[in-house]
Amino acid sequence: MSNYTPPYTITEKMLEKVSSISEKVGKITSHKELESQLHLRRNNRIRSIHSSLKIEANSLSLNEVRDVINGHLVIGDRKEIQEVKNAFSAYEKISEIDPSSVKQLKEIHGIMTHLTVEESGMFRKGDEGVFSGDKCIFIAPPPNMVPGLMEELLSWVKMNERKVHPLIMAAVFHYEFVFIHPFADGNGRMARLWHTVILYRWRSVFAYIPLESQIEKFQEQYYSAIAKCNKIGNSNAFIEFMLDMMDQVLDDVIVQVNKVNTETSEYVKRLLKLMEYDVPYTSNDIMEGLGLKSKETLRKNYLNPAIELGLIRMTIPDKPNSRNQRYVKQ
Repeated sequence: MSNYTPPYTITEKMLEKVSSISEKVGKITSHKELESQLHLRRNNRIRSIHSSLKIEANSLSLNEVRDVINGHLVIGDRKEIQEVKNAFSAYEKISEIDPSSVKQLKEIHGIMTHLTVEESGMFRKGDEGVFSGDKCIFIAPPPNMVPGLMEELLSWVKMNERKVHPLIMAAVFHYEFVFIHPFADGNGRMARLWHTVILYRWRSVFAYIPLESQIEKFQEQYYSAIAKCNKIGNSNAFIEFMLDMMDQVLDDVIVQVNKVNTETSEYVKRLLKLMEYDVPYTSNDIMEGLGLKSKETLRKNYLNPAIELGLIRMTIPDKPNSRNQRYVKQ
């Protein structure tokens, strides 16, 4: 077993952020708010996948990603559609993954890159670099060093799971993984997924915290933090950046959950109880199910509030009055 320890030091900023994040996670988990909202968990999972793929230049929109995951026909690049299917399958494995296992790391990479990458589920055989657009951030270690470096990193995760705070460990792993760049493709997606896996083993709610969406908003700073750490020789700047991203996204989740809890009327609750997930309904279907006679009542009291809360969506949002309009619970 290796005694390797990645280079980093705990700073006051890290401690402040760990305390803030822990408090916010406590608010979410103490009342099981996110756990009780199936649609929020599903929407956040879709946001995670969309953002993680968008960082890697996948052009599918959030709605198109949702449609792919829901099994609907999407007209688009076949590889990009396959990437969505792969990412969803990989994220569905979060609860089963041992983050210190080389075997599982390769297996999940095989799922993440199924039919899209030639070297799928295996460490790279050639030289690679980390790029932000066309700009090279750094050149990764040569391929012959990858197995040993990954063995050291995963051994550190295993030996320190109960010694290093998971928020710190996840960020350290994320940076070190990106630096080693063990695969020919899919490294960013795997690093972000494994970040979540490590946090999930601390608090299961992290499986549905869309950290990737926050990283995507600050993508330039994400790569800048990686470059800074590579230049300095430790992961401090990246740890602080990732803790800041997590702190911010938890604010969004708390607002999201509170909004649904406080603004969901009895009308909307009736509507949601009637509708099945991912099944398209016409307005007439819904009126019949609710025993309504007025379309104005349906729109004012049921559909519009549910759409504003993100609980249902229109299949043709740019043409709200289309005769082909359908409504889908999400």
